[in-house]
Amino acid sequence: MVDNKLLQNLSQNLLEILKDEVYYDITIEVGIDPYVKIYRAHMVILCYRSPYLRRILSTDKNYNDGSLKHIKLPNISPKTFQVILRYIYSGRIFLEEYDTLDIIKILVAGNELGLKELIDYIQSFLVEYETNWMELNFNEIYRISFENQSFFKLQKFCNDLISREPDKIFKSLNSPSIPEKLLVSLIQSDNLQMSGIKVWEHVLKWGLAKNPEFPSNPTDFSKEEFDTLRNSLQQCIPFIKFYNLTSDEFSNKVLPYKKILPRELYKDLLKHYLNSNNQMIKKFEPGVTREINKEIGGNNNIDSKIITSQHVELILKWIDMKNSNTITSIFTKLIYKDTEYKMKLLFRGSRDGFTIEKFHEICDNQSHTVIIIKVKGSKEILGGYNPITWKACGFTNTKDSFIFSFKRNDDIEDHILSRVVDKECAIINGDPSFGFCDLHLFGECYCRRMSYEKPIRETKDLFSCEEFEVFQITECD
Repeated sequence: MVDNKLLQNLSQNLLEILKDEVYYDITIEVGIDPYVKIYRAHMVILCYRSPYLRRILSTDKNYNDGSLKHIKLPNISPKTFQVILRYIYSGRIFLEEYDTLDIIKILVAGNELGLKELIDYIQSFLVEYETNWMELNFNEIYRISFENQSFFKLQKFCNDLISREPDKIFKSLNSPSIPEKLLVSLIQSDNLQMSGIKVWEHVLKWGLAKNPEFPSNPTDFSKEEFDTLRNSLQQCIPFIKFYNLTSDEFSNKVLPYKKILPRELYKDLLKHYLNSNNQMIKKFEPGVTREINKEIGGNNNIDSKIITSQHVELILKWIDMKNSNTITSIFTKLIYKDTEYKMKLLFRGSRDGFTIEKFHEICDNQSHTVIIIKVKGSKEILGGYNPITWKACGFTNTKDSFIFSFKRNDDIEDHILSRVVDKECAIINGDPSFGFCDLHLFGECYCRRMSYEKPIRETKDLFSCEEFEVFQITECD
C-alpha cells in the first residue's frame, strides 16, 4: 500500500520545481491586456500532463533546438491558469477553496488543455456539492455543458433536471434573459416531460417579456406588434406540439395569437380542430411524429425483425431535429402535401449474409440509411444514421450522422442518442463503422467512444449480432 505521506512529499517537491527560476525552458503568456501574466514552466512536464500543450509544442519546428520556448493562452485568465498549473505539477486541487464561478472557469480551461482527469473530477464535485447553485444558474450551466462535448456529467445533470422538474427549470429562469438558443434546446429536448400547452405558455411568456411595452391583451396588438412577436418566436414555433392540444387549449391560448403563426400552419390547425375525428390524427412537425391511421410507409408494421413503427417514428424525429438539409426536412415539408415516406429494407444479415462484402455489394452508393443491430443474447438494440452514401473505402465527412441504442427492444424510452462531434471521421467505409470505434459493425463488434459525443453502451466488451438490418428512407410510390 502506498503511503499518502510519500505522495504528499512528491507533490510538494514538484511544486518546488514549478518555482524554480533556473532550469525552466518555456514561458507561458496567459490572459488579455491589461490582465496578462507570464509563467515559467518545464516542457517535459507540460507535454506529459496536457495533450493540448503537447500538440502545440510538438508542432513547433524549433522544439529541440535548446532555445527558450514561449506560447500564449489568451483564453485563460492568470488567476485560473495559476490554479491549473499547480494542479499540473502537483496532481492536487482543493475545489472547496474556490467560488463556484471560479470552479466553472477552471473546468472550461481544463477542457481547453485536455486535462481529462481534472474535467471528470470537477464535474463530479459540482454534481455532488453544487446542485443548488447549478439549479439557480441553470442557464449558464446548460450553455457551458452543451458547448463542450466532454462535459457528459453536466449534460446528464441538465437532462435529468429537465425531465424531472421542467416547471422548476422554466420558473427558475428569468424569462427575457433566456437566450433563444437555450429556449429552443429546452423545448425540443427528448427529456422534456411537459404538456404542449405549458410549453406554449412558457414560450409565449418569453416572447412577451422581450417586448414589455406591448399591451396586456393581444386584441389590442397592432400589426407591427404581432410582426415583432412573430420574429421573436419564429425559431420556437416549429417545436410547439400544437396538434397535441385540446380544442379548448387551442381556442383559448393559441387563437388569440394566430397572427404570429405561419399561414399554412394556421390553416392546417384550423382544419385539424374543426375535424370531428381530430383525436385520431396527429400531424407530423419538427419534434412531433405523425399518425394518420396508418404507420410510416403506409403499413401497420415495418419490415423488420428488430424494431417496430414506434422505433421508426423516434428515429425519424432524431433525424429531423438535427438536420436542415437532409431528406427528413424534405419529408417534413412534403408530408403536408400528403407525400409519404417509408423505411425501405435494403439489407438483412440473416437473409443476405453477415459479411462486409455483401454489405458493400448491397449498400454502397445508398444514402440516408439507418442501420439496426440486435445484440445477441440480450434485448439490446444498437444503430446509426448515415445521411451520405456508403463507399468501398475511405472516411466520410458529415456533421449529421448519429448513433443510438435501446437497452430493451420493448422500451423506446430507455435509449441513448449520441451525435457526431468529429465530423472528419463520422463514417468509416471500408470496414464499416460509425467513428473509429463508436459503433464497429462487423467481425469483432464493439462500442468505444471516439468520434461521437457519448458512448451508447455501458460496456466496451465485444458483442455478436443476432440480426443486422439496413433501411433507406425513401418516398412512397
